[in-house]
Amino acid sequence: MEDTMSDRTSAPAETLAPAYTGRLGTDPIPALRLPKSETEPEAAYRFIHDELMLDGSSRLNLATFVTTWMDPQADRLMAETFDKNMIDKDEYPATAEIETRCVNMVADLFHAEGLTSDPASATGVSTVGSSEAVMLGGLALKWQWREKRKAAGADATRPNLILGSNVQVVWEKFCRYFDVEPKYLPMEKGRYVITPEQVREAVDENTIGVVAILGTTFTGELEPVAEIAAALDEIAAAGGPDVPLHVDAASGGFVVPFLHPELKWDFRVPRVVSINVSGHKYGMTYPGIGFVVWRSSDHLPEDLVFRVNYLGGDMPTFTLNFSRPGNQVVGQYYNFIRLGVAGYTAIMESLRDTALMLSERLTAIDDVHVITDGTAIPVLSFELVGSPGFTVFDVSHELRARGFQVPAYTMPADAEDVAVLRIVLREGFSRDLASKLADAIEAVIEELRESKHHTPHRRHFAH
Repeated sequence: MEDTMSDRTSAPAETLAPAYTGRLGTDPIPALRLPKSETEPEAAYRFIHDELMLDGSSRLNLATFVTTWMDPQADRLMAETFDKNMIDKDEYPATAEIETRCVNMVADLFHAEGLTSDPASATGVSTVGSSEAVMLGGLALKWQWREKRKAAGADATRPNLILGSNVQVVWEKFCRYFDVEPKYLPMEKGRYVITPEQVREAVDENTIGVVAILGTTFTGELEPVAEIAAALDEIAAAGGPDVPLHVDAASGGFVVPFLHPELKWDFRVPRVVSINVSGHKYGMTYPGIGFVVWRSSDHLPEDLVFRVNYLGGDMPTFTLNFSRPGNQVVGQYYNFIRLGVAGYTAIMESLRDTALMLSERLTAIDDVHVITDGTAIPVLSFELVGSPGFTVFDVSHELRARGFQVPAYTMPADAEDVAVLRIVLREGFSRDLASKLADAIEAVIEELRESKHHTPHRRHFAH
């Protein structure tokens, strides 16, 4: 049909409205209440998209350990599986099988028992990040301890857990939520990990376990797992309590096996009974995905496993969450089969090399002292020494103005007079960007030195 001027001008006026006029351009959208009327899909998208522009760039966020970039193919797979409820294993058997494969791959990476004779025998589960995994690992420790105490006819009402004051806040939550006394081992200036001697002095008959961290939040350091285990072995051999060891490998579990394969920190250490790890950190999957695995089924109390059949089929479940999307475990499986050992090794070596380059640049700056250089895991931490006339919080604030988010914070208990900056290097942050970050740090420090007036800025939390 011939298109005439009258046909075009007779169309409804709203179809000709420019992009940023109409309701969104003139009327406020309720922020705390449901709007009274509907909004066109594209308009709703535009409204939210524009507001999100006020966020910082996730790729330039050097504060977070969480993955901010994946292959486009992984993006597609995850978008295709948003709608699958992973708990419904009868309805989505392929997704359930992928979860099982991931758990077994993680358990094998950490040298769990029995996998040589039966590769599908791993005891573990995927979780919503390492926070849920920590809760599950802690609950298993508490249940095991309680059953032993009851069997011995001893009091089982005062459990405690030994951990450093450098732990991530989720361990504090576990102790508070599940009525376990935390026995925090303090840090000191120049030492930001726990020691076997501290553990030896803290253990008693009410200790459900000791937590060692593989890649601390504050500095990225590895706590001495094997040495702590040896101290616990000595205590048990001398007739003291037989205390298990849990490794919080949230940050280092997908780094150390590839950068330091000779280091014994996992189930090769006989006293380690459980390990948690974050897939959405150096597992390089978008949040939230984590895993907790046990040495064997002997270390997961059967009473913690529930069985349901109202989704079709009999399904065991041991998680704090129930319904959750299957796309996170699909994304993790993509990384596992896409990269393999060779791919993860190449990426971690590249990130380590970038960290060492940055560390070398930072070491050359007057008044800067590098605490960790990224050798253990690709995390750098550094402090200001002497009397430069400004603080790490000033440096953090000025870097944010240049687009880089680098957190500044004080160290944990008994080392709180030390304030540091931390840089977490992740896949997606190139060597070129790292060089520009080093340039920015050098420029900021030089400008702060030259400035005669500066205003203290609000502190940023470590995590």
